[in-house]
Amino acid sequence: MIENILLNLQLLAPFFLLFIFPVLLFFFFSSSGSKKKEASITTIPKPYPLIGHYLDLKGVGNRRIQWLSDIVKISPAATFTLHRPLGSRQVITGNPATVEHILKTRFSNYIKGSIFINNLSDFLGTGIFNADGNTWKFQRQVASHEFNTKSLRKFVEHVVDVELSDRLVPVLASAAQQDQTLDFQDILQRFAFDNICKIAFGYDAEYLTPSTEQSKFAVAYEEATEISSKRFREPLPLVWKIKRLLNIGSEKRLRIAVKEVRDFAKKIVREKKKELKEKESLEQVDMLSRFLSSGHSDEDFVTDIVISFILAGKDTTSAALMWFFWLLSKNPGVEKEVLKEIMEKPETPAYDEVKDMVYIHAALCESMRLYPPVSMDSKEAVDDDVLPDGTVVKKGTLVTYHVYAMGRMESIWGEDWAEFKPERWLEKVETGKWKFVGRDSFTYPVFQAGPRICLGKEMAFMQMKRLVAGILRRFTVVPAMAKGVEPHYFAFLTSQMEGGFPVKIIDREASC
Repeated sequence: MIENILLNLQLLAPFFLLFIFPVLLFFFFSSSGSKKKEASITTIPKPYPLIGHYLDLKGVGNRRIQWLSDIVKISPAATFTLHRPLGSRQVITGNPATVEHILKTRFSNYIKGSIFINNLSDFLGTGIFNADGNTWKFQRQVASHEFNTKSLRKFVEHVVDVELSDRLVPVLASAAQQDQTLDFQDILQRFAFDNICKIAFGYDAEYLTPSTEQSKFAVAYEEATEISSKRFREPLPLVWKIKRLLNIGSEKRLRIAVKEVRDFAKKIVREKKKELKEKESLEQVDMLSRFLSSGHSDEDFVTDIVISFILAGKDTTSAALMWFFWLLSKNPGVEKEVLKEIMEKPETPAYDEVKDMVYIHAALCESMRLYPPVSMDSKEAVDDDVLPDGTVVKKGTLVTYHVYAMGRMESIWGEDWAEFKPERWLEKVETGKWKFVGRDSFTYPVFQAGPRICLGKEMAFMQMKRLVAGILRRFTVVPAMAKGVEPHYFAFLTSQMEGGFPVKIIDREASC
């Protein structure tokens, strides 16, 4: 092992010293004096030799999502080629025809690819969200079967209701009583983490419970997620790879966090397997129990797939809800309609009653149009290709569809695209009630599209609607930001509000 490391360093050293090191120095001195600038694009930026658009990306900092969105919106056919350092290219698009091309028509030619898989493999292994080919196909079939069972739906409903009534509502009630300012982003993330851990593992992380010491598993998972996602932002992947090789800095922290996560996950897997052996059938119906009961007992397989499901469920719903509550606070007319629909239902609505919350469903779709939980997603071309708009794609090129940009394009949503308008998803039927009218998933790829479309889409809507109803029936959520301050949307793997989402919780009865 030591000999291999030394050999790798010897091979890398001449390349690093003679070429990469001068390039890094150039990057540093060229950008060290540049100020961060707000994203306001009127012309498509030109790339520089060798460094491409690096200085532009460096200049916009955390505003890169908005910056790229602005470029996509003014680009011919809503498609832009980003030039990365040392000659690599990345095609970024907001064109629905191109999205359909890469996610469906030419699905086999556009895969997760080596960049995505290498960046997340230390953390996710070969889990479903970090796999291609037969590995992905097998996991998809296994997971798809379980997601379509009524028993899982009932289990998820139960978990959400218990977490809501026993933990979230008391936290909010206490904040209302004490006139306390909460970081609602943090609260929703903690709730979602507890929720998805119970669904995936049958494990109670107690991350939301104020009196409980922070779960080591939860803290390690958060750190592993953040550091892994930051690998995508390195202009030269060689930088993080060298740090990993030398076990220094963020890569050392990542190694420690990933070990904590995987050791804990494997411990739960072994305990579940032992329980299954002793009882022949498991009483719990979490995802792990289901996989083990159906004969999928390989420790690494079930560990990878369950860790991946936690990643998919822990921040996506919380991000969607956070922006939903922000938009609701700015649109009292929409809030009134949402409340009206909530009050027409029982306090703990059944599945069919939650499904009938059509206006809330539309409002959530509209919120995710403007602030999608996942801002962009990339696929790697297996072979040379030509996109529908004529863009030439070389083998190995990343093609990224910009979900955030697509939700803000006048060509798709009309002149009123900037308005938070749930009615754009609805139409009145003869009875005077609303009917939901969806958009095709290539125009609205918030849940991906094609063969990789999100398995948990309906489950996510069910959870979000139960949460919206449970919170708004009792409380008003009031942003506590300084006057005139607008939250900034940025993302690692999922979207966040920069600096958190400070709110006051007001008891609805007290405010009436």
